[in-house]
Amino acid sequence: MSYRVCIPTAGTGSRLGELTKYVNKSLVAIANRPTICHIIEQFPDDVEFVIALGHKGHLVKEFLTLAYPERVFLFSTVDPFEGEGSGLGLSLLCCKEYLQEPFIFISCDTLVRNPIPAPDHDWMGYAEVEDLSHYRTLRVVNETVNEICEKHVIGSDLKAYIGLSGVCDYRTFWQRMEQGADMAIAQGESFGLRALTGEDMKAYGFTWFDTGTQAALKVTREAYRQANEPNILEKADEAIWFVDDKVIKFSNDPKFIANRVERVKQLAEFVPTLLGQGVNMYMYRKVEGDVLSNLVTLPLFSQFLENCQAFWQCQKLSSEQSQEFVAQCRKFYHDKTKDRIKLFYDNFGLCDGTQHINGEPMPLMSDLIERVNWDDICAGVPVRFHGDFHFENILWSADEKRFVYLDWRQDFGGSLSTGDIYYDFGKLLHGLIVNHALINNNHFDVSWTETDIHFELHRRQVLVECEQHLMRWLSLHGFSVRKTRLMCALIYLNIAALHHHPYSLMLYALGKRMLKQELERI
Repeated sequence: MSYRVCIPTAGTGSRLGELTKYVNKSLVAIANRPTICHIIEQFPDDVEFVIALGHKGHLVKEFLTLAYPERVFLFSTVDPFEGEGSGLGLSLLCCKEYLQEPFIFISCDTLVRNPIPAPDHDWMGYAEVEDLSHYRTLRVVNETVNEICEKHVIGSDLKAYIGLSGVCDYRTFWQRMEQGADMAIAQGESFGLRALTGEDMKAYGFTWFDTGTQAALKVTREAYRQANEPNILEKADEAIWFVDDKVIKFSNDPKFIANRVERVKQLAEFVPTLLGQGVNMYMYRKVEGDVLSNLVTLPLFSQFLENCQAFWQCQKLSSEQSQEFVAQCRKFYHDKTKDRIKLFYDNFGLCDGTQHINGEPMPLMSDLIERVNWDDICAGVPVRFHGDFHFENILWSADEKRFVYLDWRQDFGGSLSTGDIYYDFGKLLHGLIVNHALINNNHFDVSWTETDIHFELHRRQVLVECEQHLMRWLSLHGFSVRKTRLMCALIYLNIAALHHHPYSLMLYALGKRMLKQELERI
């Protein structure tokens, strides 16, 4: 049977906090895929989807259009989607014109592991939960829904309603919703479904996972976690999603995406070929292979560095362009570092201090920054650059015998074509010292008091050996080891403000101690 599925996504997802500041709640990732992917892919290919759009609705529409070009989506805009007059019922009523046939309703924060029945009869889904007080409930008698109850109703025959139902008698449903006015808007689909309860309304039990709150999302993510899934540190305003054989990169900044797409022309054979792009996203074919952090050996790392030499093409600059490049480096290194350190203090309610780090006396950060030879740091080597050059962004394709570079930076101080090779060196070193997989598994520790900061960071032995090899390679090819290590320290200080607590504190402490040690190195 061909039918339609209604997925309301208009709500702000406020219970998920910062996770929905830049994206719609249906795009919050589970197993590196938006929640809505897990919903869509449970239904047959000929099913059509009716999507109610509101908060960040343009992103939902852009994602679905890119990720599922073969699927049929009908979009309806909900206004208002928050505040007075808003509600789940309004989302449904805005979709009414597309739902004049049997359909399934499913909340965008509802995931189930069971097959979903077609709407060739009326039915509602429930789950067994210990505490029913947070949910509307169903009074189930002989596997039929006898009554839909509001929250806080108590009874041994009550089951938690999970926001999943099949509507066969759509005419009666819509008649009830139209008559309900404000009450229908507030209660949502359950108001219309009350007109269908009785002997003909089936009740189906499901293995249910909720994604609507931070606590429930944590449980769901753990249940859906896949072996060997990519180690991606979550950011509020950026994401990388995997859908079948496609990879979709999201950014809240349209210029970020436009520049990334433009840079593909320069990075050419070293990066994947784009399959599509939108305002806030671009998409490319997933490359078969594994990130270098998972399979690196010293011989493979040596081969990788040789590959890098072909990538880091020197850029010939005129005298005027050289001066402009130095100015870009100063803006990118000196100015941005000061701004990011201030942002770190502001984000975490801290201030510049002289706390010992791992027992080592420390000056003020401002004093360390003044001791940096910025003229030397900003005398960069202009090359074709990557900009976020660490092992999690480098794939080794054993079948194709080639390295593929991912998640390239959108610009370097405003330039799309020319960057400093030492920034790529510093990024490479920063990933050898701080491994994403170990961070994701919380293999670090940090404590911060008024007098002392202490951190511990686990490291893989092969990455320590790769670091030593990189230092030898730099010296052999005439590059400065000290400048590379200073660059790495500055990178830690720059990214500390951008990551979650307490990882952010560890990055700052590591960066400050490393900066002091390199400045004092003879």
